[in-house]
Amino acid sequence: MRSAPTILHLDMDAFFAAAEQAAKPSLRGKPVVVGGLGPRGVVATASYEARRFGVHSAMPMAQARRLAPNAAYLVPRFSLYRTVSEQVMELLGRLSPLVEPLSLDEAFVDLEAGGVADDSASARETGERLRAEIRTVTGLTGSVGLAGSKMLAKIASEQAKPDGLVLIEPGTERELLGPMSVRTLPGVGPATGEHLRRAGMTTVAELAEAGEDELVRLLGRAHGTSLFRMAMGYDDRPVVAERDTKSVSVEDTFDVDLHDRVRVRIEVERLADRCVHRLRASGHSGRTIVLKVRRYDFSTLTRSETLRGPTDDPSVVREAAGRLLEAVDTTGGVRLLGVGVTGLTDYTQEDLFAQAAADEQAAAHEQAAADDHGGPAHEGASEAAGDQGAHGGDEPAEAGVVEPVAHPERRWAAGHDVRHAQYGAGWVQGSGVGRVTVRFEEPGSPPGRVRTFRVDDPDLEPSDPLPLVPLPEKEQSPGQSSWPATRPKEVSPDGVGVSGASDRSRP
Repeated sequence: MRSAPTILHLDMDAFFAAAEQAAKPSLRGKPVVVGGLGPRGVVATASYEARRFGVHSAMPMAQARRLAPNAAYLVPRFSLYRTVSEQVMELLGRLSPLVEPLSLDEAFVDLEAGGVADDSASARETGERLRAEIRTVTGLTGSVGLAGSKMLAKIASEQAKPDGLVLIEPGTERELLGPMSVRTLPGVGPATGEHLRRAGMTTVAELAEAGEDELVRLLGRAHGTSLFRMAMGYDDRPVVAERDTKSVSVEDTFDVDLHDRVRVRIEVERLADRCVHRLRASGHSGRTIVLKVRRYDFSTLTRSETLRGPTDDPSVVREAAGRLLEAVDTTGGVRLLGVGVTGLTDYTQEDLFAQAAADEQAAAHEQAAADDHGGPAHEGASEAAGDQGAHGGDEPAEAGVVEPVAHPERRWAAGHDVRHAQYGAGWVQGSGVGRVTVRFEEPGSPPGRVRTFRVDDPDLEPSDPLPLVPLPEKEQSPGQSSWPATRPKEVSPDGVGVSGASDRSRP
């Protein structure tokens, strides 16, 4: 424990929902819920306006809709959240070299290591200055806790919400913690909390009174000792600047249980490819492939296979995940699938057998192509492809006539950014039955008008998020707007969601 409150914990207020309200003037001061919009989606973040109706994180989205039917329900925009998070983390990095991010919107900072605070007065001044800078740079608010330990700094930031600062003076820990629920302490979840309640302990003071021996008897040596120390206010965990990544994984919950074995296999392969994409983005490879299957009855099975060496080869991960799937009974239906990679390293050892198999398969395809065309593979390929693309049959297309190519219907995720050739920047308010409703407004504009288009309107394109705060004039080139024009991008098939909102039912 430190003698001065020089450990800072920052937690942004209702981060995802607040970012959406900042980006969408028509939603400010109104209930906003961000999360998966499918029948089995869950709430990622609810604005404080939505929390008044009882909506909270991790709640099933169907329950949230019953509690707050008139709230705006939006699909997350992680590209925007990451951008804002990077701005916040940069501000924290100016305070100290020891910054420990816990998530996009939460971090510990060792102010003493940065030389910016050595007592209560300087710590409070630093915390207030940080909150002001965050508001200036991002337009959002964050709550700050200051204490002599990480545990107490986090408790302080919870007490400070929303948009506040709480400093816990060293020496007052026992008095502060005593009346709090045992669930306040790290590591005490619903199961441990219930176990302690049955033993007659519901407050932190009661844990301290019970003594270390009794907690060890109830919870075991490691957990009992740790819990007693925290109940006494002791926490000597340091702020760690870099935390090693232990695993990379992705998972999907399906709106309807999957029964088709072929469909299940296809989904596993798709998840394996997404997992490898994240693995490579993090600069890692891994040795152990993990498959997670949650069946129709909510039973969850986990299977793993350890390779001879680390890999980031998508074909190797797909094949391993497929082998693991073969050992799982999915007859009754599957509601969730996940693929992960553990045993991470920063180098890759090529799987020679998998590479050889891939080369052999590629050679077989080339030979088949050569047999079909009567010559080396790829010769005349462009001409053959051109005939098929224009006409789609064996008969030659009529000269000068190009058959229209059928494109799949575009789908628009509720809350995501768009740009219209005539009306400019806006966001998707809802879509369905071949129509998409767009509200045209920007972060610095008044609430905008709503217009409806066909989902395949050629003038409507997806776009990148606009910055929440306008660029400083010195960073703008002559004639540039404070909110720069967005760049079109492709719609991600993984980010599709339909709000089902109408102009009358959404704020």
